[in-house]
Amino acid sequence: MNPIYANMPTTIFETMSALARETGAINLGQGFPDAPGPEDVRRAAADALLNRSNQYPPMTGLPELRRAIADHYRLHQQIALDWASEVVVTSGATEAIAATILAVVSPGDEVVLIEPLYDAYLPMVLRAGGVPRLIRLEPPAWTLDIAALDAAFGPKTKLIILNNPVNPTGTMLPAETLAAIAERCIAHDVIAMCDEVWEHIRFGCDHRSLFAVPGMRERTVKIGSAGKIFALTGWKVGWVLANAPIAKQVAKAHQFLTFTTPPNLQWAVAEGLGKDASWFDDMRAGFAASRARLIAGLEGAGYTVLPSEATWFVSIDLPASGIALDDVTFADRMAREGGVVTIPVSAFYAEAPVRTIVRLCYAKDDATLDEAIARLARMRALFPSPPLGGEGGAA
Repeated sequence: MNPIYANMPTTIFETMSALARETGAINLGQGFPDAPGPEDVRRAAADALLNRSNQYPPMTGLPELRRAIADHYRLHQQIALDWASEVVVTSGATEAIAATILAVVSPGDEVVLIEPLYDAYLPMVLRAGGVPRLIRLEPPAWTLDIAALDAAFGPKTKLIILNNPVNPTGTMLPAETLAAIAERCIAHDVIAMCDEVWEHIRFGCDHRSLFAVPGMRERTVKIGSAGKIFALTGWKVGWVLANAPIAKQVAKAHQFLTFTTPPNLQWAVAEGLGKDASWFDDMRAGFAASRARLIAGLEGAGYTVLPSEATWFVSIDLPASGIALDDVTFADRMAREGGVVTIPVSAFYAEAPVRTIVRLCYAKDDATLDEAIARLARMRALFPSPPLGGEGGAA
């Protein structure tokens, strides 16, 4: 067996969701909403399944969807794209990530990865023969040390992977950090792969894409996801945006991964992306209300919640909450004894993990959140506190 996969544990998301099924706990771990998704988009998919072609669509995606993607970004982010040569539809953002890494990275190339990181990045880089160079965002503000960024770039650097908005932290990379990354990519002739699937799930701020930073248009691969935009996580419809030469190479890798994506879902996503801008504002407002509900409940129960401005997630700082448990122990006890599944943030590290933070998904209905808050509150009194004089805060 290939040692990269043979020595790899089951993903934390599957592990914790299985624990939720085993124990009957409320699942605030894996990021999926309770709601079924927008009815008009689902009906469009059903109609297309019955009344349109179900045979192979074009490998790079239906023209209708690629046009809709280009129109969407022109309206929402003022990014101009040639739909025919700069947009590739993939079977989810994870496939887009895999196709990009396989297209760009050759054995021995160095790839800069920023921890905490989505768990698919590292094994894909290793499978492509890349050499990971790990740097990190530092809690509790999740800032990037520019000196560490400089140390990670060198003559063998081929790619940097960044996730913005950031999962699991729920933060957005500030303009000055994006500018610093862009400066180094240009100086070292490095391609940037930007996983921006959470670009629409943000609160009180606009999305900032590296794609739009001066000098980065021709060296950035921007990845998006209908699953996140429309809360239809099981559909697995994603896309790659890149200048034509890079997009062409990504498409070559894509053709030998999934080749294409169900056409009925593509037609439906094309219709969804054409929704009026007010729909996206209302969608954000709905998530913002759920986010505020969970944060207020957690804080009322005595937990310290780290700042979050994007994604479906918020995080608890355990030491700042007066809890003397590491994140894995807390998550296990909370699931088995408290009846709520969370995600230990240490799972998002490949080395020297932060073990003091747990992530929770707020994309649930009010009744589910209220019951989860009540269970979290009951358990709070049972968790040990640090000794007097101990320090709080994420470290």
